[in-house]
Amino acid sequence: MANTALSKYEKLECSGLRRENAQGQRREVIASLGATSLILSEPKQEIALSHWSLPAVKRLNPGEMPALFAPGTAEGETIEIDDAEMITALETVHAAIRAASPHPGRLRNSFLGVVALGILAIGVFWLPDALEQHTASFLPPTTRQEIGGAALADLTRLTGQPCSAKDGQAALKKLSDRIFGAGAGVEMVVVRTGLTQAQSLPGRIVVVPESYLAEQDGPETAAGFALAARIAGELNDTMIPLLHHAGFVATFRLLTSGALPASAVAGYGDVLVAAPAPSPPDDFLLARFEAAGIATAPYATARDPSGATTAALIEGDPFSNVVPPALLLDGDWVSLQDICTN
Repeated sequence: MANTALSKYEKLECSGLRRENAQGQRREVIASLGATSLILSEPKQEIALSHWSLPAVKRLNPGEMPALFAPGTAEGETIEIDDAEMITALETVHAAIRAASPHPGRLRNSFLGVVALGILAIGVFWLPDALEQHTASFLPPTTRQEIGGAALADLTRLTGQPCSAKDGQAALKKLSDRIFGAGAGVEMVVVRTGLTQAQSLPGRIVVVPESYLAEQDGPETAAGFALAARIAGELNDTMIPLLHHAGFVATFRLLTSGALPASAVAGYGDVLVAAPAPSPPDDFLLARFEAAGIATAPYATARDPSGATTAALIEGDPFSNVVPPALLLDGDWVSLQDICTN
């Protein structure tokens, strides 16, 4: 099956942005699909830089663009690809290879039961953290959205209901689309009180306090904190701390039944309020802010007015000498500032 799936993509290649390791800079490469591997080459000299085994290639951000692939689950080398045909090819070939590999498909229910019991036995005595990570890795987007919604509902015990003035909601949607892209599926939420920093929840929910809007000249501060929170949520799965709060039994039930008990999320709002502000690495922030067309200086100055811990973000602001594209029209900004007046 793998050969059949691969044949239609023979000689397929596209450009991409390769990062050799987590600290490395992104560099343009040519990605070529081979019979058994994905070959990354230097575009001008056509020198092969890396060979990735196709069965090991893993997409790190399903449903998001550009697609981010890695040669396995370990952190390090990655490539960003926005070519739709190459993305489809990699996912199709990978699915075909997995389908052709020996696996107990016809005994799925009994096999999963044995695996779950094994995980339970291991988790009780040795690896509770591994159970959380394993469970989080298997959750579909719909389940993540449900759990994220439950976490947001618990948070509103402390913050009040999300601000919902009609014109403000429309402006917030425009800002979210401008920051993350219209097809990213990110939902921004504004709350009045209780929260002093942006937080990212499962299901691509980003919650920001109204204080980011009040007494500001524009939406740059709110946009910066929202983007930073989302980046932090991508680098460190937001489901993991929630499952840690839920506990071992609830996490195991989620793994085996696909449902998290409602009581398991109770009190998680207190964890979010007390959690430290997310601070992703500066190189990630600079790259993503530049890609989103957002200046880093307003965010960095608001995060640390002294500039002592954010000097690299201020000095490396990709828009220090040019004006970035507008985040919102003036009228939309005024509506957004009034989002909590309903």
